[in-house]
Amino acid sequence: MTDLVYIGRALLSVSDKTGLLDLARALHGRGIELISTGGTANALRTAGLPVKDVADITGFPEMMDGRVKTLHPNVHGGLLALRDDDEHLLAMAAHGIEPIDLLVVNLYPFEATVARGGSYDDCIENIDIGGPAMIRAASKNHRFVNVVTDVQDYAALLDEMARNDGATSYAFRQRLALTAYSRTAAYDAAVSAWMAETLDEVPRRRTFAGTLSSTLRYGENPHQSAAFYTDGSNRPGVATAKQWQGKELSYNNINDTDAAFELVAEFDPADGAAVAIIKHANPCGVARGATLAEAYARAFDCDRTSAFGGIVALNQPLDGPTAEKISEIFTEVVIAPGADDAAKEVFARKKNLRLLTTLRLPDAKAGGLAFKQVAGGFLGQDKDTAPLPDLKVVTKRQPTEAEMADALIAWKVAKHVKSNAIVYVKDAATVGIGAGQMSRVDSTRIAARKAEDAAEVMGLSEPLTKGCAAASDAFFPFADGVEVLASVGATCVIQPGGSMRDAEVIEAADRLGLAMIFTGQRHFRH
Repeated sequence: MTDLVYIGRALLSVSDKTGLLDLARALHGRGIELISTGGTANALRTAGLPVKDVADITGFPEMMDGRVKTLHPNVHGGLLALRDDDEHLLAMAAHGIEPIDLLVVNLYPFEATVARGGSYDDCIENIDIGGPAMIRAASKNHRFVNVVTDVQDYAALLDEMARNDGATSYAFRQRLALTAYSRTAAYDAAVSAWMAETLDEVPRRRTFAGTLSSTLRYGENPHQSAAFYTDGSNRPGVATAKQWQGKELSYNNINDTDAAFELVAEFDPADGAAVAIIKHANPCGVARGATLAEAYARAFDCDRTSAFGGIVALNQPLDGPTAEKISEIFTEVVIAPGADDAAKEVFARKKNLRLLTTLRLPDAKAGGLAFKQVAGGFLGQDKDTAPLPDLKVVTKRQPTEAEMADALIAWKVAKHVKSNAIVYVKDAATVGIGAGQMSRVDSTRIAARKAEDAAEVMGLSEPLTKGCAAASDAFFPFADGVEVLASVGATCVIQPGGSMRDAEVIEAADRLGLAMIFTGQRHFRH
């Protein structure tokens, strides 16, 4: 097996020219012949470096607006030839093909073109053909050829060559080939996903790609290894946030922070401050307030016990007074669309608290796809971002304006609670949340018990569910759930409807004096 390979000839063709000149100077300094194309060759010549055009190698000029330049046997033969195969060597000699020992390529910026909203034709033009073809050829022949596709690997290449007097080891070339194949796979995945979305088609084959952001200490549990990958979408959230302080985020931190920020994004900051507190991917308190500090205090009161060690998300930039309140208990992560200096100063005293800021909130109405792995495959579906349909009051009593406002908040929160979900809201704050039960009536009772516990902690004579609105993420299959709601003081309930026993449920609501609203839309979350 070939181990050390000395580099005598390199082909450089890059769209992203970051670090190009430093790399090329270092290669030239080792006496390596440089071959290049188009803009890359011009950049090297401008810097005073000797470079040979690919056109001189192939005997053909670049043509068709640069679409055809490297697709030629003199290039691919130089990349694919096995240096220890006599027939390959004879073919190279017969056709004047010289070996290429190093390929440095990064691809046309297709993903960036899509991200900036390029037209269909613009996106098509930014699909690279020659680059992926060369990368795959060089990667296949990594016994003899080095292939570099990431700017961040330039330094590693030069370090490897310095250690081996201008050569690279087989293990190093294997790692480069892995990175290269991962890049072309991700590139093709991006093109495929864009076309599927553009054409509104369900593709026969679905691929996913991500870029390693960090390796994590462990996964959900210490015996599970884990890593965090970003998808390049630039959606505001944990993947794109700036971390100001605190230790590295864990797998569970990232998962819960995402859940918290996506929930709080449901509340338009123009309508006032809102705060969501998350524990184990479920909200334990959500509230609006005249200020962020007030919203946090009201969210915290919903379940003070569960809030300990939780994740806090805000829909407005974090300020000093709110930071002071949050810092009164142990909190894992705080994420907000910005933070002022006073808030950062407060949190600086809490070394283990992670503060993350984004430039803005995610768009809660934006579509996209959500995926879940199952044995032997995965499920894909549209994200649950459909607009609220027309509401229908199905009871004799109409909800008051205040009840309707609370019901709509409860409905927003219920969408982010694991099914079966029940949410009680009073005066724009959750006062009880029941999550993840096999029976809907059990979720109803748990939410009520949470409200009772909160009242006891706060020293109140009765729970805040008196006069509240309740939301259920799916229909009530029996009237017993509605009876529990009424027994704890709920006066209004919002739910999808659609049960075979809707008539019984509505009759129970009328008998108990509740207003009931049907949405015609459910929000299962598993």
